[in-house]
Amino acid sequence: MGLADRTRKRINRRLIPFLFLLYIVAFLDRINVGFAGLEMTRELEFSNEVFGFGAGIFFVGYVLLEIPGTLLVELWSARKWIARILISWGLVAALTGLIHNARQFYWARFLLGVAEAGFFPGVIVYLTHWYRNQDRGKAIGMFMAAIPISQMLGAPISGALMKIHWLGYSGWRWLLILEGLPAVILGVVTLFYLTDRPEQARWLRDDERAWIVGELEREKQAKQKGPNLSAWRSFFQRDVLLLTLAYFFGATAQYGFGIWLPKIIQRLSGFNSVEVSVIAAIPFLVSFPAMLFVGWNSDRTGERRWHAACAYLATAAGLAGSLLTGNNVTLGIAMFSIAAMGINGRLPAFWALPPALLAGTSAAACIGAINCVGNLGGFVGPYVLGFLSTHSGGSYASGVLFLSVIAAAAAILVVLVRRPAVC
Repeated sequence: MGLADRTRKRINRRLIPFLFLLYIVAFLDRINVGFAGLEMTRELEFSNEVFGFGAGIFFVGYVLLEIPGTLLVELWSARKWIARILISWGLVAALTGLIHNARQFYWARFLLGVAEAGFFPGVIVYLTHWYRNQDRGKAIGMFMAAIPISQMLGAPISGALMKIHWLGYSGWRWLLILEGLPAVILGVVTLFYLTDRPEQARWLRDDERAWIVGELEREKQAKQKGPNLSAWRSFFQRDVLLLTLAYFFGATAQYGFGIWLPKIIQRLSGFNSVEVSVIAAIPFLVSFPAMLFVGWNSDRTGERRWHAACAYLATAAGLAGSLLTGNNVTLGIAMFSIAAMGINGRLPAFWALPPALLAGTSAAACIGAINCVGNLGGFVGPYVLGFLSTHSGGSYASGVLFLSVIAAAAAILVVLVRRPAVC
């Protein structure tokens, strides 16, 4: 085996499984409110609008530390910053199970967003410290495959936990409490397991360490031959603005769909909470191989924009198609599966674009900015769908159509991004 292949495989084995596990826990704590809502809204007498606002306000808190967080990963320590995030969000996530009214719900979700801010873009920046541009799409795909896996695992686990009624607390409370604790444990483990940069990696052989350090340095020098923009000026580049708006639309569709899917299925089928939790896993199960394929094929071809755009179009088509299935649960789930394949499949190709456009602190800051502003869509999607549902007699059709339209708009925006020279 050649030096390059041996080094890449050793880095993959060391980093990807652990980061994958962290993102599973992160995404479970982010979306489990959708399953808790099957019982929470009834017990606490929340309207769909109240629940949608509370679910979405997570992302208002989330944006506050995004850009500082990515800069800390670039300039300070990924290991320490990610550990801090894990411990604080685990504690807040567990405390969310103790709320009793709408105001407490809003504050708990807001603070959870503040606690988790910086995790995802921080990891994306962290991967640029270890992977060349030509390997980055696959690495991001393997890391972000945790999204469909967490959605697949979250459904049956959440269904099982909602059966627990210890100490007089309802099942949805135990769901939130117990799913928050693993983040605290993994935060402590992170401090001892992750290595900030290849230069510090004692688990690499000397020749492997020298190879990856040299490759990344050559790539960095090649990018710096272009215009040298400050982090602030790079925010306002045309392509960064297009990517930010595209990600905003994508996050609106992703979280509007993901958080409301259990309740949409419950209304469509009339099944109980446990049955709904199992069925809700199906779209994300089929999206898993799609996500890996997009990451692999975009690396193989060197093309990013059309991979991401086609995935956005699949999202739009699946959501629009679900409106034509009537009360047919099987066809509805098939359309939701197409939408999920697009929602999750877009991510590896999309997140390989910003590091290819910029380098160093500019790249780190712009990744944080794209994720920061873009994830405000995580507030808009759940809230708008809840608002439209409340004001249309409980129907989700207008909200689903809204998500379909903005997914199609995101596809157009990605195609308008200039093709990076190194992609």
